[in-house]
Amino acid sequence: MKSFDGTLAVQPKKRVDIWGLLIGLVLIIISLVCLLPFVHVVAKSFSEDAFVIANKVFLWPKGFSVEAYKKIFADQSILRSFYISVIVTVLFTFIGMVITILAAYALSRQQLRWRTALTMIFTFPLFFHGGIIPEYMMINNLGMLDTIWSLILPLAFSSFNLIVMKSALSSSIPVSLEESARIDGAGHFRILWSIVLPLSKPIIATLSLFYAVGRWNSYQDALFYIKQNTDLRPLQLKLYYLIIQGSESFQLEATQVSLSNPEILKASCVVFATVPILLIYPFIQKYFVQGVMLGAIKE
Repeated sequence: MKSFDGTLAVQPKKRVDIWGLLIGLVLIIISLVCLLPFVHVVAKSFSEDAFVIANKVFLWPKGFSVEAYKKIFADQSILRSFYISVIVTVLFTFIGMVITILAAYALSRQQLRWRTALTMIFTFPLFFHGGIIPEYMMINNLGMLDTIWSLILPLAFSSFNLIVMKSALSSSIPVSLEESARIDGAGHFRILWSIVLPLSKPIIATLSLFYAVGRWNSYQDALFYIKQNTDLRPLQLKLYYLIIQGSESFQLEATQVSLSNPEILKASCVVFATVPILLIYPFIQKYFVQGVMLGAIKE
C-alpha cells in the first residue's frame, strides 16, 4: 500500500493472540469431554452384540442394529415410565413457573412493604435445608407417598430461579410503562399479563428450561417416595433400576429380553431418556442466551 508521499508503507504484522488460542483450545477439550461419552453410548446402542462384547465400538456403530430400540418400544413398562415423566415434567414446570413469576413480580415492585424481609424468607432455603429425613416425614404426613404429587409439589419452587427472575423484571421492565398502565386504570394482574409477560419471554423460556431439565433428570426423590406403586416410576428411576441390575439377569418386564451383553440395552435406555429433552432446546435457543444475560444483570 502506498502512503501519501508515494512510498510503500509496510503494514504491521498481525500479532497472534496466544491467550485467545489457549482459551479456544481449552473450550474445545471441555466440549469433547462432555460430548464424546454420549457419542460412545449412542454408537454402542446401535451396534451388534458381538462388537460390543469385543470392545470394538468407540465413536461409530459397528454392525448397525436397532434391535435394542425395538425391545424398548415393545416393553410397556418403559413406555409407561416415559409417559409419567412427561406428565410430571409438564406439571412441574408449569406450577414452578407460575409460582416464580408471581413471587418475582411482587418482590420486584418498589411499593411492596417489607420487600427485603420477604426476599430473605424466599432465599432462606438456598442456605439451609431441613434434610432428607424431615422432608420424607413431611411427605408421609401429608399423605403424598406413592402419589404423583410427591414428584411435583416438594420441588416446584426454586429460590435461585426466583432471584434470577426478580433481577430480570427489575432491570428490564421500565417503570414508566407500569405508571402509564396505572393511569389507564390497569391493575397488577393486567400489568403482569399485558406488559410484564410479553417483555419477559427470554427469561421465562430460560427458567422453564431449567425447571424442565432439572425435573426430567431427577430420580432421587422418586426413589424415596415411590415404593409400592411401580406404575408411577418415572423414566429416570426406571433407567436407574435397569442399570443397577446384574449383567446376567438384565431383563425388561414385558419382553423377557435375554442378551449376552446387556450394555447395548443399557445404552439404548440412556439415549431414549436423553433425546426428548435435547429436542426441546432448539425451539428455545433464540431465547436462551438473552434470558441468561438478562437474568445476570443486578439491580
